[in-house]
Amino acid sequence: MHDPYLYVGAGLLVGSMVGLTGVGGGSLMTPILMLVFGQSPVTSVGTDLVFAATTKVVATASFGYSRRVDWGVVWRLALGSIPGAAAVICWLWLTHTPKVVDHVITRGLAVMLSITALGLVLQLPFNRRALDFTAASLERAEPYKPILTAIAGFLLGAAIALTSVGAGALGTVALLWLYPRRLPPDRLVATDIAHALPVTIVAGMGHAALGHVNLAMLGYLLIGSIPGVWLASRAAIRLPYAITRTLIAIMLVVAAGRIWPAPCWIRRPSPSRPSGPVDIHSGYRPARSPPATASRSR
Repeated sequence: MHDPYLYVGAGLLVGSMVGLTGVGGGSLMTPILMLVFGQSPVTSVGTDLVFAATTKVVATASFGYSRRVDWGVVWRLALGSIPGAAAVICWLWLTHTPKVVDHVITRGLAVMLSITALGLVLQLPFNRRALDFTAASLERAEPYKPILTAIAGFLLGAAIALTSVGAGALGTVALLWLYPRRLPPDRLVATDIAHALPVTIVAGMGHAALGHVNLAMLGYLLIGSIPGVWLASRAAIRLPYAITRTLIAIMLVVAAGRIWPAPCWIRRPSPSRPSGPVDIHSGYRPARSPPATASRSR
C-alpha cells in the first residue's frame, strides 16, 4: 500500500473539486486510483462508490439542498436507476472470471469518462440555446415523461454501478433534457445529487458485499475529502463554471486515453527469440545448446 498521506491528498483534491464545481469533480477518483495508485479496476470502482456516497451526503448537507429537491423527479429516476445498479451487481456476482470483469469495467470506464467530459463541455451551451427547442419537443411527450425518466434512470444506474462515473454530469444533462422548465439551475443540481445518493449507496453496498472495497484506503480518502468538500463549498473565491468544467473535462479525456487499452499493433513487442534454424513444424527457433566438450581419455 502507498503512503497514507498520498491517499489523504487525493481525497482532499477530489473533495475540493466536488465542493467547487458541485458535479463532475467526483469522476476523477476512479482514474486516480487506477492510474496513480495502481489499484485494480473493480477495487477502484467499488471503493469510489462508497467514497462518493459519503462525499455526496456531506455535500448535500453543506449546500443545504434539502429544500430544493424535486422528490417527484428523484422517485421517477430511482424507479429505473436502482434496478439498473442491482442488475450490474448481479452480473458481477455471477461472473467468476476476474479478467472479463476488469476488461468490461476498463472499457466502460473509458467510454463513460469521455461521455462525461462531453456532457460537462456541452451542458452550458445546451442550457442556453436548446432550452426552448427541447421544451417544445417534450410537450408532446409529456404523458411519457415518467417512462422516459425511468429509462434514463436505468441507464444511469447501470453505468454508475459498472464504472462509478456519470452520477453528476450525465445525471444533470438527463434532467436538463427531460425537465428544462420544471427544474431551475439550483433545483437541477440539488435533485441530481439527491438521486445520486441512493444509487451510489446501493451500488457501493453491492460492491462491498462482493469484496471490492478497500476499507483502509477508503478511510484515508475520506479523511482528506470531507474537509475538502466543506472548505471548498464555503470558499469566497469561485472560479467561473466554464473554466472549471473545461479543466475537468480535459483531465477526464486524458484519463480515458490512459485507461483505454492500447491496440495490438502498438503494444509492446514480445521479447526477441534466440537465433538459430527455424523449426518447420512449430515455426520457432530452438535455443542453441552449448557446444559439447570432448571428454579426455585417461
